[in-house]
Amino acid sequence: MSRPAPENPPERQPRWFLILFALAAAGGAVGYVPLLTVLLPQRIADLQGGEDVAALAQVTFLGAVMASLANIVVGWLSDRSRVRRPWIAAGLIASNVLLIAVGEARSVSELIVLVMVWQVALNLMLSPLMAWAGDCFPDCQKGVLGGALALAPALGALAGSLVTYAGLVDPGARLGLVAVIVSVLVMPALVLGGGRVRPALMAPAFASLDPLHIRDRVVLRMWIARLLVQVAEGGMFAFLLFWLRSLAPGYPENGAANIFSAVLVCAVPASLIAGRWSDRHSRPVAPLISAAVMCATGMLIMAAAQTLDFAIAGYVMFAIAAAIFLALHSSQTLRVLPAPQHRGRDLGLFNLTNTVPGMVMPWLTVLLVPSFGFGALFVLFACLSLASAALLAGFARRV
Repeated sequence: MSRPAPENPPERQPRWFLILFALAAAGGAVGYVPLLTVLLPQRIADLQGGEDVAALAQVTFLGAVMASLANIVVGWLSDRSRVRRPWIAAGLIASNVLLIAVGEARSVSELIVLVMVWQVALNLMLSPLMAWAGDCFPDCQKGVLGGALALAPALGALAGSLVTYAGLVDPGARLGLVAVIVSVLVMPALVLGGGRVRPALMAPAFASLDPLHIRDRVVLRMWIARLLVQVAEGGMFAFLLFWLRSLAPGYPENGAANIFSAVLVCAVPASLIAGRWSDRHSRPVAPLISAAVMCATGMLIMAAAQTLDFAIAGYVMFAIAAAIFLALHSSQTLRVLPAPQHRGRDLGLFNLTNTVPGMVMPWLTVLLVPSFGFGALFVLFACLSLASAALLAGFARRV
């Protein structure tokens, strides 16, 4: 159910601010992707004298719990204060300081505590940053905003490759370089973004405007639809290398990493085109449905693959579609949230779709792969993606 059209629609944001905001969101991704995917496992190995899966699992799990709670609480606090930029600035400073401190940890116990506190500081920046997008960008720009947000995971992956490139920077200075990159990406939007909030997008809304709670059902469907695709995407991220090696023993690690990075880069222009189309045709949900169906198709190709080339083709289709879905979903979520005065808190609840899959995936894998192989897992992921498309199709004309 759409909100009544305002007599004076909010003014569109200029392109320069859209670009600066997309870079700031990318800075948020750069703030955590290199650490969690590459630098943290390496730091644990340095402290323990070798790989320690149990320690990495503990750090990752406790960090995810802290991130989930902090995102909701900080979002709520920024709602109450009715300002976002001071929170973002404080989070930027605190997360950079703690990021460097992580590199100085002298034991795994100290590392766990620092990562947990760092997650709180990081979400002090990330939570109000996304809520700020809802305060600034009108519905007529949410498609292209979502397309621009696809830049975040791409730059996050590229930053991970950059800071670990052999000979580029001393290992002890890698986290410091990450902090510098994050600051360079986030600061321009903070410094130049004053006065960008649109008052019409901040006007409080109340339940009495939606007596049938149609919007509440739409929000719930959006939440579940994202969770289903996130489970599939997270599973592939975690087990891509193992699956490729089941088809081609000895497949190199950098091969999987290169495919993953290339997919994220290719998803940026595809997301921008899809988002632009949705804005021009006032069909915000249609690209999400198409992307979810493409995810399922790619997964079914992967399940049937007997050769490496066929398998990679299926993965590329799935991964590009998933990246488009997640980027556009992030911006279109801002369209359906029922109450601007609770935007930060509600986005924190949506953020749970990013952390819950990490708790679900290991169990699905343990149950299916040893007995039925990766094909069964991919068929399940395809069913989840189709269910996501069906959920979204049920209200596509209402938003």
